[in-house]
Amino acid sequence: MKKYGAVIFLLFYALLLLNCNKELTSLDTGSIFDSIPVVKPVVPVINEASGIADSKINPGYLWVEEDSGNPPQLYLLGHDGHVSKTIYIKGAINRDWEDMARINDTIYVADIGDNNLDFSDHTIYQFAEPASSTDTVTSFNTIHFAYPDGAHDAEAFLVEPTTKDIYIITKRDAFSKIYKLRFPYHTASVDTASLVGTLNYNDVVSAAMDPGGREIIIKTYPALYYYTRLQGETIEQALNKNYITLPYTPEPKGEAVTFANDYTGLYTLSEKGLATAVNLYFYPRE
Repeated sequence: MKKYGAVIFLLFYALLLLNCNKELTSLDTGSIFDSIPVVKPVVPVINEASGIADSKINPGYLWVEEDSGNPPQLYLLGHDGHVSKTIYIKGAINRDWEDMARINDTIYVADIGDNNLDFSDHTIYQFAEPASSTDTVTSFNTIHFAYPDGAHDAEAFLVEPTTKDIYIITKRDAFSKIYKLRFPYHTASVDTASLVGTLNYNDVVSAAMDPGGREIIIKTYPALYYYTRLQGETIEQALNKNYITLPYTPEPKGEAVTFANDYTGLYTLSEKGLATAVNLYFYPRE
């Protein structure tokens, strides 16, 4: 059955690349990812993981960030669950890092959390993906932005690989809002993001896009929402379509999701919370 499932997926993905017009709906029952994840204990424990991204130049590893109160650093976490090292981002501030992404050879770290709606602007750090031999990142761009309608708490964002437009998705609004930060962004002044859409749910804690830009996952604490994106569609157009709810094993405080760089599946990771351990979950493609 696994063999036939793989063939079905490859046919499905080929249709997406050919710009087919059939949309997946929330009523579809076909599985895309295995419902039973591969579980790897994280050693040593990363206590407050808030974002992950699969590495391109360090195959077999994930980048992991932690949120507020932690140093401005990234962990290099093996797919086997073992932490290889930490890399310090010198000069950056971890006010409340809440999500991260790797787009081509660039890392984006989003300091966008605002639990008490205290802040008038937010920061996204952008730098070349470091090699595993790096101890400290000393060169980065700082992208400052504000919302047009006051403060929002956000824990998720996406970067469009071709245009480099950044999409920030809020958490605590009655329905999560989608704001767009158009490229080119300014690094010496504060840009204003534009409201471009609204989801039909809230409590979004992470988002991810596959390396080809054709698949999107929006994560809440209890669910993974899967969207497809046709050639020529903007991200806001893709997120305005119907979605599939993927199989998901609940985590203590799961705030991170990413696609595997080689298209073989997706990873999720949780904060430790009140649990005794932290596990890395991998959901293989069917």
